[in-house]
Amino acid sequence: MEHLCPATTLFPEVPLIDLSKPDSKTLIVKACEEFGFFKLINHGVPTEFITRLESEAIEFFSLPLSEKEKAGPLDPFGYGNKKIGSNSDVGWVEYILLTTSNEANYQKFSAIFGEAAEKFRCAVNDYVSAVKKMAYEILEMLADGLKIQPRNVFSKLLMDEESDSVFRLNHYPPCPEHHQEMNLIGFGEHTDPQIISVLRSNNISGLQISLKDGNWISIPPDQSSFFINVGDSLQVMTNGRFKSVRHRVVANSSKSRLSMIYFGGPPLSEKIAPLPSLMKGEDSLYKEFTWYEYKKSAYKSRLADNRLGLFEKIAAS
Repeated sequence: MEHLCPATTLFPEVPLIDLSKPDSKTLIVKACEEFGFFKLINHGVPTEFITRLESEAIEFFSLPLSEKEKAGPLDPFGYGNKKIGSNSDVGWVEYILLTTSNEANYQKFSAIFGEAAEKFRCAVNDYVSAVKKMAYEILEMLADGLKIQPRNVFSKLLMDEESDSVFRLNHYPPCPEHHQEMNLIGFGEHTDPQIISVLRSNNISGLQISLKDGNWISIPPDQSSFFINVGDSLQVMTNGRFKSVRHRVVANSSKSRLSMIYFGGPPLSEKIAPLPSLMKGEDSLYKEFTWYEYKKSAYKSRLADNRLGLFEKIAAS
């Protein structure tokens, strides 16, 4: 397992957005430009949906490995352990990966939970539905803050029936004793390829983000809030005005960390390109591509690669 240098503890305040405040759309735009990341409170996701899914997830991850493996291997959905993607990336993590548009992948869980698989499915669906609604609202506030029309220019991609969105439950078990003094990688540094990611975790630290100057900062956990990441696709659609945030998880705790992430993606056939209304006469920094092309390229790469590099236009010398 790989280890990391510790993150700096001297850090600027991560943007805090209160969705109930009238100035939030301006603050969200600023946060996406400066950090590509922000913390969200008064988000409207019912607490009971969060706690119910967390208890279902804990129940699953507490099972013996031989039981959990019945929900694997990934195809591309199901249960995974330590191996991340298909290119030799590993982390101190086990996880469940689910599509948000198709319920067929719950059949695997029937072998483990029996009739209780339906309870697990309902907990995921209730939670994901509430989080999607919040993601749509955030994206529409971004459009308002950028003064672009129509205001659903981003959110419609997630609302589309063909939206290629996924949901992930990550469990970072306590570190083995001989790793306790070091920062063991739970999930290696990367950016998210989709449009937006909505993250919630229990009250255990581990998440770190990279600032524009390359310094890493630790994000204090807060189980009642959500954290929002700008994804690569949103960076392209804003022609680099918003930056997708590079982040990682360090599993350096003696306690388990549980996180749940909704990755909002567009339909596979959707062309990803800077919005003309944001260009104001400037040139596009990116070649046009479909989400399918970018996703295929991203999943062939290593986690830490600059995945957008292949799609950037090289400036004329």
